[in-house]
Amino acid sequence: MKTKQLFAALLLGTTVVAAAQQLPDTAFTYQNPIPRFAPGKGPKVWLDEAHFNFHTLDGRYASFGNVVQADGYQIAPNQLEFTPAGLAQCDILVIANALDSASNTRWVLPNRSAFSPVEIAAVQNWVRQGGSLFLIADHMPFAGSAADLAAAFGVRMLNCFAMDNRRRVPEKFFRAEKTLFDSPFTAGIDTVVTFTGSAFQLPENGKAVLTLKNYTLLMPEVAWRFDETTPYQDSQGWHQLGYLQYGKGKVVISGEAAMFSAQLAGPNQAPVGMNQPEARQNPQLLLQIMAWLSEP
Repeated sequence: MKTKQLFAALLLGTTVVAAAQQLPDTAFTYQNPIPRFAPGKGPKVWLDEAHFNFHTLDGRYASFGNVVQADGYQIAPNQLEFTPAGLAQCDILVIANALDSASNTRWVLPNRSAFSPVEIAAVQNWVRQGGSLFLIADHMPFAGSAADLAAAFGVRMLNCFAMDNRRRVPEKFFRAEKTLFDSPFTAGIDTVVTFTGSAFQLPENGKAVLTLKNYTLLMPEVAWRFDETTPYQDSQGWHQLGYLQYGKGKVVISGEAAMFSAQLAGPNQAPVGMNQPEARQNPQLLLQIMAWLSEP
């Protein structure tokens, strides 16, 4: 009975969200009081679009691009496989919700790597030599398609749905609850809001920024389909945002993508992302992550 009650509680607020159409909120703006760089003079940022990415600059990550560009960064889409020569042309590589070709059309297990072993080696070596990687992998199937790349940096991604046992929509992380920690990019931030993501564990040199406290990690065979047979585990020791140094480079890992977007979901066009009133500090978090990744 306890298991039945658990799933009933977790699923109560998710069915509508799962089925809702997500559209970019083109009206969203963020007032940046002091841009970090002069317009178009900042580091070169690539947003990957070469791996069936669910989030692109002209789609669900339009607001991501606008916020970053307004801070002076030179942001552009990447539409080629990762190679040493190509990666040498950018300073910060952002990968948001990449998928393999099969998972792009059907969100069912198994979810293969979105990246070839050659590409993973190229990214790993690029970071080791001083590149900065911002890897964002949402709930299943996205975490599964990013797992091999994350593993190259010692990060274990769980291909799951991280569900808040308290059924908070959206999900909130607070310093006061010790679910939001000090880091090089959380100064002045006391609340971060996310919108159902995945979970990961960090290597010894990794540092958690958002940790999953009182969550259940569900691992369905089909995205958004849960029942009493769905494997699950407790969230103790699992995180949703973290960072690490790797050689001369830096890596930031996020287990949730919508927190850095601005979208409208469902027939009522509910705000999801940086446009959500409770997520007012999310844009600041994004810019401070980018600032840390841009520093030598």
